Amino acid sequence: LVVDIKEQIKDAMRAKDALRLTVLRGLSAAFTNELVNQKRRPDEELSDDDALTVIMRESKKRKDSIEQFTAGGRPELAESEQAELAILETFLPAQMSRDEIVAYVTEAKAKSGITDPTQKGVFMGSLMKELRGKADGNIVKEVVEALF
Repeated sequence: LVVDIKEQIKDAMRAKDALRLTVLRGLSAAFTNELVNQKRRPDEELSDDDALTVIMRESKKRKDSIEQFTAGGRPELAESEQAELAILETFLPAQMSRDEIVAYVTEAKAKSGITDPTQKGVFMGSLMKELRGKADGNIVKEVVEALF
């Protein structure tokens, strides 16, 4: 994934695609920051799982910015963030729909046998490990809340 992004940076430079180039360079910098945070050398390569985590973090930042700009009456800034988010989402796995999440959570609840609402946190934790990167955590939380 990291190597793919470095190749796409070159392609964006050749195509003179300024927005894509900016987003990809930002991702590259975020990967380097992640390596430094993990107390590794900046020239090492990040694993695909770690890279996916960084991309998810960056896309969450964009979603939060879009929300803030829209609430603040700045649609032009929200549009810019939306364009960046669209580029980031090309690197993320397809997200599950709400119906798929409901079916998955219902099945997982039946298999686990958890009925006590005090066990909801443990159940939620195990679910998020399984659904990491595949489903929006807020939707999963809403579905779990509705079931308990």
